[in-house]
Amino acid sequence: MKALVLSSGGIDSTTCLALAVEHYGAGEVLALSVAYGQKHTKELQAAQAIAAYYGVKHRHLDLAELFRDSDCTLLQGGGDIPKESYADQLKETDGKPVSTYVPFRNGLFLSAAASIALSNGCEVIFYGAHSDDAAGNAYPDCSAEFNDAMQTAVWIGSGKQLRICAPFVDKTKADVVAVGLEKNAPYHLTWSCYEGGEKPCGVCGTCRDRAAAFAANGVKDPALEVNHEG
Repeated sequence: MKALVLSSGGIDSTTCLALAVEHYGAGEVLALSVAYGQKHTKELQAAQAIAAYYGVKHRHLDLAELFRDSDCTLLQGGGDIPKESYADQLKETDGKPVSTYVPFRNGLFLSAAASIALSNGCEVIFYGAHSDDAAGNAYPDCSAEFNDAMQTAVWIGSGKQLRICAPFVDKTKADVVAVGLEKNAPYHLTWSCYEGGEKPCGVCGTCRDRAAAFAANGVKDPALEVNHEG
C-alpha cells in the first residue's frame, strides 16, 4: 500500500479518494472509515459503497469508546442537531466550536490512521479538511494550523516515513466539488447529512454547505437525484 485515505462517505473524503486512486492506483490505496458513536450508520455504509466503487481495500475502525463522555449532538445520546448554518451557530456559541464538533476527532483519526498506515507500508494519509469547516472556529481540527501541527507530529513520530496530505485545507467546499466533478467522483454514492433519514434533511449545517457547493458549480447534487428517483 502507498496511501491511506480517511473515508467518511462524504464529499470531501470521496474527492480525496479519487485523487489518491488516480495518483497511486486502486491496488495501492487503503480506505479507512471510523465509527465514533455517531447517531446513524448511513455515512459508513456510503464509505463502504465508495470503496467498492473504486475497488480499494477498506478497513473499519471503532473509536466510539473514546467519545462516550462527549455531549456532542452528532453522537448517540447527544441533543438535537442544529438546523442553522455554521455562521448562525457560531453567533450562539460566542466563537467556540459548534455543538456538532466531536472533540479532537481529526486528531484521533489521524493518529490512529498513522499507526495503520505505517503497518501497511503507506507513505501518505489523505484527509478532506477544508477551509469552510475551519472558518470561524466551527471545527478547529480542520484548520491549516492544526494540519501543519499534525503534519509535523506524524512526520517526526513516524521516523520521517509518513506524511499527511490535506489537499483542500485552504480551499472551499465549492472548490472540492469542482475537483471531484472533474475526476468523476461518485458523488451519487455519498452521504453528508447529520441525520440518518431516508433522504438528507436539507437544513443541517453540512446539508446547507453541500447544497451551496453544488450550486456554486452550477450542477444538481447527484445524490439528491438518486434519492428522488428512488
